[in-house]
Amino acid sequence: MATINAVIIPSQKKKDGTWNVKIRVNKDGRSTYIETSHFVNSKQVWKKNQIKDPKLLAILGPLLTEYRLKIGELGTKLTSLTSSKLAVNLFEEGIKAEDINVVEFGRRRIEELKKANRSGSAKNMQSAINGLIDFFRTEDIRITDIRANMLQRYEEFLRNPRTQTRPDQFHRPRTREIAGMATNGVHNCMRDLRILFNCIREFYNDEDEGVMIVKHYPFKKYKLPYVEPTNKPKLTVEQVVAIRDFVAEPGSRIELARDLFMLSFYLCGMNSVDIFKLPPPDESEDRIGYNRSKTKSRRRDQAYISIFIPEVAKPLYMKYAGSLKKRYINQYSLNYALAYGIKKIGKVLGHKYPEFYSARHAFGDLARNRCRFSMDDVGLAMNHKDQSNRVTDIYVSKNWDIIDEVQSAVINLLTSHDLAVQSRLSDNGIELPGEKISIESHGLVEA
Repeated sequence: MATINAVIIPSQKKKDGTWNVKIRVNKDGRSTYIETSHFVNSKQVWKKNQIKDPKLLAILGPLLTEYRLKIGELGTKLTSLTSSKLAVNLFEEGIKAEDINVVEFGRRRIEELKKANRSGSAKNMQSAINGLIDFFRTEDIRITDIRANMLQRYEEFLRNPRTQTRPDQFHRPRTREIAGMATNGVHNCMRDLRILFNCIREFYNDEDEGVMIVKHYPFKKYKLPYVEPTNKPKLTVEQVVAIRDFVAEPGSRIELARDLFMLSFYLCGMNSVDIFKLPPPDESEDRIGYNRSKTKSRRRDQAYISIFIPEVAKPLYMKYAGSLKKRYINQYSLNYALAYGIKKIGKVLGHKYPEFYSARHAFGDLARNRCRFSMDDVGLAMNHKDQSNRVTDIYVSKNWDIIDEVQSAVINLLTSHDLAVQSRLSDNGIELPGEKISIESHGLVEA
């Protein structure tokens, strides 16, 4: 069943206090929105986002009736159409490429991604839209404005320092000066813009039906800059131990960063978002089974993995699993706190590139280069996907024992380091120091 209605999207309120009137095409519980040339204020809509202005309804009425008749004429063909394809079918006669607003489309796509629990992709698309608005200095950006020469100028814009205005946590505009992006940052930004452009083409074009509303493709001529390999050194065993033994004020973000860094390391480089999503702990459990958020939507196995909880990690697991959602509203707030804490720890320890993600890098590097596990076994432990073995994957099931072996060997590097230090101190008649490196000893306190 399909329905057609004129509505507004509350989150898309403009600075002048008005909303663009959308034609909502609903099919099988999913909606697609097409913008119109009409705008309304709060006095012209009901609480349920429906239009109540009688004059506007009189204008829209015949149009909505026409579309409903078209749906009736589709007959059995309707069952094979999604809401987006149905919208294209209904509106193709009146839609031209120059009518497609990239910002409006991107915001609708963001809402769809959020409903699908793809918050990371939604955030990337929001960044792509924000960048375009900064560049064009308007929200009225048409798909025909995205051309190869424009992309080249946009890349130069991203590489240069500029002033940026974004809403803060209280939705107040905040202006700040930002540095130009490095090559890898530009690559990611242009990649996300290409994803948005492809989504628009997929929505409006239908090659099977001969519908080609968006005919140009600027990314055929413009090539994204290549990702430059990072030369950031991986953490050594000694550096990981220094982070583990770092003394921080209880309850501080520095303590949080230290603890979750080590929890990630102990659990084969688990990402912060997956730690954030951990359910409340069960003392009887000795394994964690989860789907890696970053890749579960792109893999046939939904990126599922089972990780053993070693004894050294249990206190941290019991302390933080299921409790982080009470402390932080979402994973982005958690990541901000972790970045702050790791930066403070890195400053004291002399790490040039302190990052929470270094825990994952360190685990993989030590597993391969110190413990000498194969790249396949390291990739398995870190929940990566080897695309070259897709056929083999059908016949060979995942063996959690291999992951356990990699995990145990890497953690044993820390244990061996501790024993070696104790042995050297003992041989020289030196007692172990009674205090460890702390923030306080370097005059750094949490703001």
